[in-house]
Amino acid sequence: MIPALLALSILTFAASAPVLAMLRRNPRAASRLGPATAVAGCIPGIVAAILTLAGAGPASATASWSVPSGGLSIGMDALSALFAIPVLIVSALAAIYSRGYLRHAESEGRSTAPFWAWYDLLAGGMLLVTVARNALLFLLGWEVMALASFLLVMFDAHDPRVRRAGWIYLVATHIGTACILGLFAILGHAGSLEFDRLALPAAFPAGIAFVLAFVGFGTKAGFVPLHVWLPEAHPAAPSGVSAVMSGVMIKTGIYGLLRFLMILGTPPAWWGWVLLAAGVTSGVVGVLSALAQHDLKRLLAYHSVENIGIIAIGLGLGLLGISLGIPAMAFLGFAGGLLHVVNHAVFKSLLFMGAGSVLERTGTRDIDHLGGLSKRMPATSLCFMTGSMAICGLPPFNGFLSELLIYLAAFAGLSATAARVPAGSTAGLLATGGLALIGGLALACFTKAFGTVFLGEPRTPHAAGAREVDASMRTPMIILAAACLCIGLAGPAAAPVIGPVVDSVLAGFGCTVSTGTAHDALGALSAASVASAAILLLAASVFAARSAILRNRRTSTAPTWGCGFASPAPSMQYTASSFADPIVGLFGAIVRRRRRFEEPAGLFPASTEFSTDTPDVYQEKLYKPVFSAFERAFSGFRVIQHGRLNLYVLYIAAALFALLLWKL
Repeated sequence: MIPALLALSILTFAASAPVLAMLRRNPRAASRLGPATAVAGCIPGIVAAILTLAGAGPASATASWSVPSGGLSIGMDALSALFAIPVLIVSALAAIYSRGYLRHAESEGRSTAPFWAWYDLLAGGMLLVTVARNALLFLLGWEVMALASFLLVMFDAHDPRVRRAGWIYLVATHIGTACILGLFAILGHAGSLEFDRLALPAAFPAGIAFVLAFVGFGTKAGFVPLHVWLPEAHPAAPSGVSAVMSGVMIKTGIYGLLRFLMILGTPPAWWGWVLLAAGVTSGVVGVLSALAQHDLKRLLAYHSVENIGIIAIGLGLGLLGISLGIPAMAFLGFAGGLLHVVNHAVFKSLLFMGAGSVLERTGTRDIDHLGGLSKRMPATSLCFMTGSMAICGLPPFNGFLSELLIYLAAFAGLSATAARVPAGSTAGLLATGGLALIGGLALACFTKAFGTVFLGEPRTPHAAGAREVDASMRTPMIILAAACLCIGLAGPAAAPVIGPVVDSVLAGFGCTVSTGTAHDALGALSAASVASAAILLLAASVFAARSAILRNRRTSTAPTWGCGFASPAPSMQYTASSFADPIVGLFGAIVRRRRRFEEPAGLFPASTEFSTDTPDVYQEKLYKPVFSAFERAFSGFRVIQHGRLNLYVLYIAAALFALLLWKL
């Protein structure tokens, strides 16, 4: 039954795409059919994933096809189900959101039929990646996902910045794909590309395969320094697509990395150290880069790098727990990392939808041109605040639970009594310090983002004239905000779901963990949920008591204290630059900022200005020089691109003749 549901879901996506593409001249039909087919394609896959996690067990099916090295194999186990559920739920909600978001494009006379065709292929490709059981089928889903997301990023290709972002993304994703192809060539040496038959050659170093997997899948996930495409592509894409790409698409990199590391066998300790170091680096660099941004969607894109780093910290602790013989660290590390995959999908999709709603109503993503939106867009404001608290790991929201488990994994390393205590203690200290720093900086960043965008007074007429978005955009945000709270309060229910997934991962690495560790995790999540419920109850009680005290009293309002100014203006508020500058300045060695400060002059200064610009260090100092060198090296070949068709045919004939001679 489960393979049939998966096949139905994939076929729905595949069949709807060409139908939608043919509706280019009927935009009204495309705008109605597109969201409907996206939701219809997601439902069977969601049912299959829920059944799998509910205890139906792994299920797979294989059909013959003409491609060599295996059959058309799909299946679902606990790990696939855990990734498929957020992929499909977020894809369905983002489709509903995009229906309202794209109305401005339709009002401009642009057809959205291609958008919906590529959107369905993106959702189908992501699902195929999680359920494929053959390497060629996996690569098919991977390429469909990559090309569909590229074309969605290029939806506004009339903007040169969007075209640049799209090409950066396409180059990055195919560099990663090249590494994955190399990995599959190594693992499929025996002639079969079925997952259950993939294996390393006897004398082949496993470390090379690990590096290929780390670079190939890490590029899609966004590990530093492989992350440079994220802050370019995510802001350029329509906001519903940004929610899907940041919330769930980058997680396919985490899925692929974990799936194929299990094939490589028992991990040596250095694999865990690499993932742990990559996680701490990505988390710190991502959150510092986000703190320095002025573009709201670019800020959120860097926070995806940060949260991928948090996931990597959990997985790194899990691998170290296996190699160092610390079962509690292994179980809790994987549990925290995998739970954060789900949690990040929920709150990051919510935040991108909130940013898209702000953009749709104000026409700008510049944080310093906004302000005062909480009174004008109350539902969006409340949802964005919920997502902000969740991403900062604050109770009672879901981000707190997964980060708590990763902290507990680090504490297990610190308190380990195994033979290799120094290594476990070092890992625990690195993870604890990294998480604490990331959490504090994330709180500062979202204080800046929420305060500047939604609080205070409007800084521009666009912000002053904003109004709430319609129901098709509000409803998905409200559902995701409610999910942030419900997951945060459902700790006892989360442990039985995440436990079997972690058990399957540990079994894939040839490791088993005692049930006592699982019970400890359940107890920690239960205690966290009880504490969160107590916080909510206390807040509700204080609010109710205040309302009761003031019910029969007269209250008055007064303007905010203007620091002695006779005529306070919106320009006197903190800007994003002024708020973040003291913090970013402490980490000048990591984030290179450019400051422009025009000091006030005279008794009655006419104007003053302070602004900062923070380009990506890795893009400026690493990738630009490398690609510029390649461009100079290969520019000489432009002479053969002369536009003469007959000579192009001659090139092809010469290449075929050379191949024939080589073969003979």
